[in-house]
Amino acid sequence: MHALESTSTTELTDLSTPEEIVAWTLRRYAGRALVVTTSFGMEGCALIDMVARHGVPLPVIYLDTMFLFPETYALRDLMVARYPHLRFENRGTTLTPEAQAERFGPELWRHEPDRCCALRKVEPMRQALAGVEVWMTGLMRSQGGERAAIRALQWNDAYGLVQVNPLAGWDRRRVWDYVVARDVPYNALHERGYPTLGCTHCTAPVAGAGPRDYTRAGRWAGTDKTECGLHYAAPEPIARKA
Repeated sequence: MHALESTSTTELTDLSTPEEIVAWTLRRYAGRALVVTTSFGMEGCALIDMVARHGVPLPVIYLDTMFLFPETYALRDLMVARYPHLRFENRGTTLTPEAQAERFGPELWRHEPDRCCALRKVEPMRQALAGVEVWMTGLMRSQGGERAAIRALQWNDAYGLVQVNPLAGWDRRRVWDYVVARDVPYNALHERGYPTLGCTHCTAPVAGAGPRDYTRAGRWAGTDKTECGLHYAAPEPIARKA
C-alpha cells in the first residue's frame, strides 16, 4: 500500500465538515506536494476560502483553456487579489485556438468535443499533477453521474495520488450558504442562469437556474457528454486503519 493511502478513522470520518476535512488535510499532509485545483465555479471558490483561512501558501492550479468567459477571468483576478498568500498558477495548454484550428479543423469542440477537452483540459491536468502527492478538489456527490460515488478521501489510480474532496457531502445550496455567509467572491454568471462554468463554446445558461441550483444540463447541450474527462470514474476509497 502506498504510504499516503492510510489514515485513521479517529481523525477523519464521513461526518466531518468540509472545514474539518480541509484542516485535517493541511495538518496530515504538511510538507507534501499538495495542490488545490479550481475552474472558478462556486464550489471551487468556497474551497479556496476554506483553505485560505489557514494561511498556508498552497498552489491553486487552474487551466486557462483560452476559451473561458470574461467573467471567469475577472473572478480569477479578484480571487488572486483577495488571497495573496495562495499561489494561483495557470497550467493550461499553450496550444492557441488558431493552431488547434489549423491542425484539427475549425470548431473542434463542435465535431470532436472529447478531443478538444483532451487537448485543452485533460492532458494539461495530467502534466499539472505530475509529481503531486495530494490533490484537493471541490467535487460533490450531489453533482451526480460518476461524482455520486466520490468520498472525502480516496486514492486516485488515474493520477497516482491522494484525492481529497472536502465538499463531498455538500450540495449547491450549502455551498451558497457558505459563500453568502463569508462574502466569498463567485462567478457573476451564476446569477445569469449558468449553474456550472466551462468554456464559452460548450456552456449555456439553463432556464430558471439561479445561484442556488446545480445541474450540468448546460454543458455540451444537445449531446450525451456531461464531463470533460478531468475526473474519471470514482477511485476506490482509501483503506483506513483504526
